[in-house]
Amino acid sequence: MSNAILLLPIFFPIVAGVLVYVLTPLKNRKTRELYLGCVWGINAALVFFILIQPDIRYVPLYLAENLPIIFKTDGPARLFTGLVSVMWILVGVFGFEYMKHEKNEERFFMFYTITLGILVGLGFSGNLMTLYLCYEAMTLLTLPLVLHTQTKDAISATLKYLYYSIAGAAMTLVGFFFIYIYGTSLEFTPGGVLDPAKLAGSENAMLIAIFLTIIGFGAKAGMFPLHAWLPTAHPVAPAPASAVLSGVITKAGVLGIVRVVFYLAGADFIRDTWVQYAWMSLTLLTVFMGSMLAFKEDLFKRRLAYSSVSQVSYVLFGLSTLTAGGVLGGFMHIIFHSLVKDALFLSAGAIIYMTHMTNVSDYRGIGKQMPITMWCFTLVSVTLVGIPPTSGFISKWYLATGSLVSGAGALEWIGPAVLLLSALLTAGYLLSITISGFFPGSDFDYAALEKKEANWYMTVPLVILTVLAVWFGIFPNPLAAFLTEIVNRIV
Repeated sequence: MSNAILLLPIFFPIVAGVLVYVLTPLKNRKTRELYLGCVWGINAALVFFILIQPDIRYVPLYLAENLPIIFKTDGPARLFTGLVSVMWILVGVFGFEYMKHEKNEERFFMFYTITLGILVGLGFSGNLMTLYLCYEAMTLLTLPLVLHTQTKDAISATLKYLYYSIAGAAMTLVGFFFIYIYGTSLEFTPGGVLDPAKLAGSENAMLIAIFLTIIGFGAKAGMFPLHAWLPTAHPVAPAPASAVLSGVITKAGVLGIVRVVFYLAGADFIRDTWVQYAWMSLTLLTVFMGSMLAFKEDLFKRRLAYSSVSQVSYVLFGLSTLTAGGVLGGFMHIIFHSLVKDALFLSAGAIIYMTHMTNVSDYRGIGKQMPITMWCFTLVSVTLVGIPPTSGFISKWYLATGSLVSGAGALEWIGPAVLLLSALLTAGYLLSITISGFFPGSDFDYAALEKKEANWYMTVPLVILTVLAVWFGIFPNPLAAFLTEIVNRIV
């Protein structure tokens, strides 16, 4: 088998996505849905076929003498591309129904499918040059998903997303240049590539460059101070776009940080330095701030967006501990948060689609009208809070224990305290919706209720995501073993 097979799941959805907009037969909704389902399914099969093979490496071209484009498979590649492939199918199927109320369906699904290819390329990126190019392409291709409705608010949100992404990209370039100068290569290598001989005397400058790179990639992950695009973009984007922006695109920023910290700089280079402590502090600030803002927000999708700001920084906090337990918890939370947050945004999309109500305060009795949707919402909310035996409890347990052995001074116990406080706030801003939805009170007009459950296009993906979120909490060992193997190579 040629190693060039790595290119197939990257370029296949890109070409297939363009054809959605070009081919006349695909203007027919039923034909387009069948076509897209086959494209996403075939691409997922290709990705998983590649992932079960031994590590593969392929260099299709050189941009310059020392700047190759490299694609390869390793632990993080398997984690990210596998997650993307599954999420894209489930959210896409939900979108078949949801996008009926939106104009320009062909354009939406064109960019949605092309983005799948770019994200697979991002996951398979074997060096910083390749990752940076795919990362920037991902930004440009997801802009139309936010802009889709073309309202004044959508245009404003898209520009904000673009400006924050440009700021983040500029910061990551600083790290790119420094690693190129002081590293042995740009290829991702467990433990890092920095050359101590070249670096002698420039360690402080390198630490600044790494910190700026973490902030830069943190823009996509919603980490303070470049987090504000998330609560602006989510309310204006269609629900399927909001789901993948929160559940998947934010993880692209996490992947960038993982690659820089553990595969280029090396964890030992920043351990016990001001970079580690500043990074930990920023993640904890983001966790608390996001939870507080979500607790106070009435607009449903913006509440979930602030929740994403908080929850993705759980992942970054685990990584910043630089301990095996903390990093394992962070990797677990990548998967669990993706499952939960995609389910939450799909729940929001189903409710808004069926009732046209966008504010949480309007959802009294919604559990009686949409019981399947609200039971799924409730179960994944419990998961996000971290109540056992759901998956959120498992990841947060590792995050807390990893923090307590990190040797980071006061931060090692401040971390678990902030995570616990955030969990209480999470219960407040999510489970309050469940309570008013199922128990609207004796003064509620039950006679006026009518069933408004969404059809199977919406409910089946939602149920699958909910079952997976709970399943991984009850049977976490296979996933933990897979992720532990990755962690042991880099920490």
